Amino acid sequence: MKAFVAVARLGSVRAAAEALRVTEPAISGAVAALRRELGDALFVRSAGGITLTAGGRRLAAGAAEIVSLAEETRWRVREAGEGISYLRVAATEDSAELVVPPLLEAFGRKQPDVEAETVAVPARMLGQVLLDRRADVAVGPAAGPLGPEGPIECLPFLRFQLVVVASPEHTLGRGQVTAARLARERWLLGPGGLDTDSLGGAFLARHCVDPARAVVFPSATAAWHAAATGDGLSIAVLHMVRDDLRRGSLAALDVPGTPINGILYASALRGERRSQTAASLCRFVTTPQATQALLARASGVPADRYHPTVHVTLWGT
Repeated sequence: MKAFVAVARLGSVRAAAEALRVTEPAISGAVAALRRELGDALFVRSAGGITLTAGGRRLAAGAAEIVSLAEETRWRVREAGEGISYLRVAATEDSAELVVPPLLEAFGRKQPDVEAETVAVPARMLGQVLLDRRADVAVGPAAGPLGPEGPIECLPFLRFQLVVVASPEHTLGRGQVTAARLARERWLLGPGGLDTDSLGGAFLARHCVDPARAVVFPSATAAWHAAATGDGLSIAVLHMVRDDLRRGSLAALDVPGTPINGILYASALRGERRSQTAASLCRFVTTPQATQALLARASGVPADRYHPTVHVTLWGT
């Protein structure tokens, strides 16, 4: 059922295999078993990928909910059997590096019996992983429409600003920078820097920055460090690099439209669909203790000391 849901959602067996981190024959075999059981082809291959049959469309309408409930039940049984509360946090790449670790560390001091894991996903997938019960809380942009309607509640908890940074000796540090000039520069970015659903990625897309001119580093911190050495430009969270700006190791460039204002949200399913641990984290993110933990992280982690601890899963193509 999980294999079929992935094929139906992503439109191809290959994309489903990449998303579930299995081989294409494994996806085909799983769907073949479902076809035999239900007596329906479910989908046929077409030039654009796959086309669902009438039965496949009906199955797709309910299969995602079935898979989601099974995933949720598996986690609840595991919690009951082991006496440990589990928390799965989905986040964008930058949030997984810069926000979630200090947030969960502070939360863990209040609830030491919670075992947490983080999954990094593109911004556009935050809502879907919540609906699929693959995560309990999503950190990053709002994972659904703001307001009282809809299955997902989005709680704002931190305002931030993005700036374009470079070495103080960079030639662009002498006056206002034009959009045309930005498109010709070399960009140094973290792993999610080109995600057009993020504030930074959308800014680069608006300024027609060619992805081929971007160098992607293992972390945003490493990208900022490379920018300080004069290798190119980067986009940074202002309060995260404030000390570097004061010391003069980085300079914020005068770019029209910057600083870019943004808000971080903690998103989770509403009502009884939200676990008690997820509800506790959602309450915690708005407390002074959480804010203090996030601002304390603003001093940054040296590039040579950063070791990614997130589990990265591919979603979509």
